[in-house]
Amino acid sequence: MQAHELRPPKGSKHARKRIGRGNASGQGTYSGRGVKGQKSRSGRKPRRFFEGGQTRLLKTLPKKRGFRNPFRVEYSPINLSDLEVLDEKTEVTPALLKEKRILRSLRKPIKILASGELTKPLTVSAHKFSLAAREKIEAVGGTVMVINGDSE
Repeated sequence: MQAHELRPPKGSKHARKRIGRGNASGQGTYSGRGVKGQKSRSGRKPRRFFEGGQTRLLKTLPKKRGFRNPFRVEYSPINLSDLEVLDEKTEVTPALLKEKRILRSLRKPIKILASGELTKPLTVSAHKFSLAAREKIEAVGGTVMVINGDSE
């Protein structure tokens, strides 16, 4: 095929509608503008989103505010008081927490917080630990295991 042989697909090109060329053309008299009014006249049109002097919708809606950090990691918090229900020397994993209904979902990483007291030695595996939680777990003879990542 040569460049001079290229043609647009059939039906993709349309003749321009000739407006205001008499009633026989199908677009005579008002030329598709309706009857009277600001938008039927020649010249300038009202600006975009103009609502006849009423406060336009765009101004009535609240603006986005603040900053949303796209790199923020949201953790599922678990307190030491939640771990108190588990038996002594239990290996605490995210799957066990989900099974015991301490944790709702495994989608978010887990952070262990120091709220409450722990009286039993446990082996706790989580993605992050608060410093006080780590100290409290180790104080009762438990061990802390960080799952893939650094801890605070």
